[in-house]
Amino acid sequence: MKLSVKKWSFLLLFAAQGFQVQELRHVTIKTTDGMLEGVVSPDGKVRTFKGIPYAAPPIGPLRWEPPQPVQPWTGVRKAIEYPPRAMQGRIYNDMIFNDPGPSEDCLYLNIWIPEANRPEGKLPVMIWIYGGGFVAGGTSEPRQDGGNLCKKGVIVVSFNYRLGVFGFLALPELAKESRHDASGNYGLLDQVAALKWVKANIAAFGGDPDNVTIFGESAGSFSVSALVASPLSQGLFRRAIGESGAFFGKNLQLVTRDSAEKKGVQFVKAAFGTTSLEKLRAIPAQEILSAALKFPTFYFSQDVDGFFLPTDCKSIYMAGSQSHVALLAGWNKDEGNYRSFFDGDKPTHENYVKHADKIFGNEADTFLKLYPAITDSEAERSASDYEGDKFIAYSTWKWLELQLKTGVSPIYRYEFDQTLPSPVDATPHASDIEFVFRVLSSRNLQWTQGDYHVSELMASYWTNFAKTGDPNGPGLPRWPQYDNAGGYQVMHLMENATATPDDHRGRYEFLDSLRSMP
Repeated sequence: MKLSVKKWSFLLLFAAQGFQVQELRHVTIKTTDGMLEGVVSPDGKVRTFKGIPYAAPPIGPLRWEPPQPVQPWTGVRKAIEYPPRAMQGRIYNDMIFNDPGPSEDCLYLNIWIPEANRPEGKLPVMIWIYGGGFVAGGTSEPRQDGGNLCKKGVIVVSFNYRLGVFGFLALPELAKESRHDASGNYGLLDQVAALKWVKANIAAFGGDPDNVTIFGESAGSFSVSALVASPLSQGLFRRAIGESGAFFGKNLQLVTRDSAEKKGVQFVKAAFGTTSLEKLRAIPAQEILSAALKFPTFYFSQDVDGFFLPTDCKSIYMAGSQSHVALLAGWNKDEGNYRSFFDGDKPTHENYVKHADKIFGNEADTFLKLYPAITDSEAERSASDYEGDKFIAYSTWKWLELQLKTGVSPIYRYEFDQTLPSPVDATPHASDIEFVFRVLSSRNLQWTQGDYHVSELMASYWTNFAKTGDPNGPGLPRWPQYDNAGGYQVMHLMENATATPDDHRGRYEFLDSLRSMP
């Protein structure tokens, strides 16, 4: 790896009393597009490059176009600050960003490289895909900082991709101008472009382009399931990790291109009175976003466009046409909210039975056997379990099952069971992120030594899997493969982590038997 290190600017670090001056080293590296300048952390343990363009800015005539190549630059480009995140509204209150703000010019990535105590040879690469329902998110959230995770002996990469109306608007006019007769899914095509950039450039950073693991949470996990399915991304990664979600739900589904285009036409006509691409591309980005935010949050859907996805994910996996990569996937214990089940009623045993009869009709007796509720507290627990299964668990389970049926690589399944400290007292959606990244300090909770232990455990499992395709390693509780012969073992990630046979399989098989999920 060819690096140059030069005499350096200084970073002012202000302490509680006065300040001290500490030297910050800058490093340069050559990519296929030009020279980059990154930094080494003050403790000398991590080398970081931020805001690296992996595609041309998708602005003007490139709005709603597949990502185009970067225009090479001359000189040295600074890569020391987070780039702008994709255009989005303020949708999720738990998202905190350390970037300049939303911008249509958002196609950039970040790289964290271990500097101290790194192993010899090319390092495994982990590419993170953030969640946010495909309408929000960005790489600058403190809970997704890759600096601590990379110290486990891997290179960590994260990238922004287009969201909402900018990432998933589909129109017949867009299909007509496309060389692939496709429209929509520009955000997913951005992800493929980022993987291709990593494939072409990561060796210069000390990474192994043939040992890449993609991993993501929520919409990022949905993205991973789609990237495994897409013919466009085959050969760009060796392993996949999905945290809570996949495109196999009966509620959260891919739509047809025709359906996506009809919704797109309705939007542009209602908002701007035209379907002219020339006129739509001339409208300021903020005006486009403001109009989109008046529509339902998830109005712009990911679709079976015929290009990124030739057909739906389930059909691709059923045919065995997906990438045959090792898979590690699972979800959190408390992904659902019991209040949704009771629809405003008091969460009692009696109301639980009433709503079960209303929702499931002739299937209510089966439902009540699988989601029992003898007491009021059990009714709350079972209602939460069902809502979590409906929201996330079933789709992730179906992904694992299909990969098990037609895939040829090892599979590992988990459940994140470590209860967060008060006032959370649960394991809600997205609460696993700071554990995986070893950044519990990004959240102001009264963390215990047990929480830090679980964070180290998860980071070790994740990085071991990225290195070898097997999460197991010295000093870790054994994590068996997920298969029929082993009783469908599930690793319960908590302070006293242990693997047990799946004792909820009947729930998922029941939901799988329904035409749609109530």
